[in-house]
Amino acid sequence: MSFVSMKQMLIKAKKEGYAVGQYNINNLEFIQAFLKAAEDERAPIIIAASDRLVDFLGGFRNISGMVRAIHEEKGITVPVALHLDHGQTVERCKLAIDAGFTSVMIDGSHHPIEQNIKMTMEVVKYAKKHGVSVEAEVGTVGGNEDGLIGGINYADVGECRRIVEETSIDALAAALGSVHGPYQGEPQLSFDTMKEISEATEIPLVLHGGTGIPQHQLQRAIKLGHAKINVNTENIQAWTKSVRKSLSENESVYEPRLILLPAIEAVVETVKNKIREFGTSGKAVE
Repeated sequence: MSFVSMKQMLIKAKKEGYAVGQYNINNLEFIQAFLKAAEDERAPIIIAASDRLVDFLGGFRNISGMVRAIHEEKGITVPVALHLDHGQTVERCKLAIDAGFTSVMIDGSHHPIEQNIKMTMEVVKYAKKHGVSVEAEVGTVGGNEDGLIGGINYADVGECRRIVEETSIDALAAALGSVHGPYQGEPQLSFDTMKEISEATEIPLVLHGGTGIPQHQLQRAIKLGHAKINVNTENIQAWTKSVRKSLSENESVYEPRLILLPAIEAVVETVKNKIREFGTSGKAVE
């Protein structure tokens, strides 16, 4: 199976009532874990690089090259989308597309809606020529995103309708109470607004900050049109817990392979659990 855009996998997920998970790359080993989990579960998957980590990961072409090389080496057969998460500028989105990303998110949510729409339109125009899907955001997801702290700015239904109608995006991230990073107490998602936005836009919605949201809330969000759920913190926590355990249990260990193999497996199991929670298992073969 070659790399694909998110468009068709999210349309299918929305229609059939499940969600495809997006899992963010933090190093080379995370890529291996994501692809193994998806292949084992026969599930489509979205592998993402947050724009704020792109340089740390070696740049757009290095990221694309790593994912594609491991994909080929491991003989992965399930649909895989390579996505730019929270693209900061139009130019950064174009660089990702040129490097072989099959999907991009242009995050103009920190700008007035007119500028957000203008930026998004430019990205969509470029992306469509390359068969690349586009996600946009309205409102601001709170919490800690790669070191950037922000509060929640809830999405406006009218602005959501406008950006969908005027730009022809493939997916919409509407800020409805989720946050990046750990939650303080139980999340309070605005399901009434979620229903309004879903009915007003009729396109797949995206839930950022999927870690820590109770299963009953996730299922309700999926029923209300969320076909993509982003998970990063939970994978990082599993990875770090495993590394700390390996180092504390054997202070003489120094070979990276011995430290990292259990961490990879910890991420594999975490992603498999999310795939099952989202109802994505087996959807690659239907």
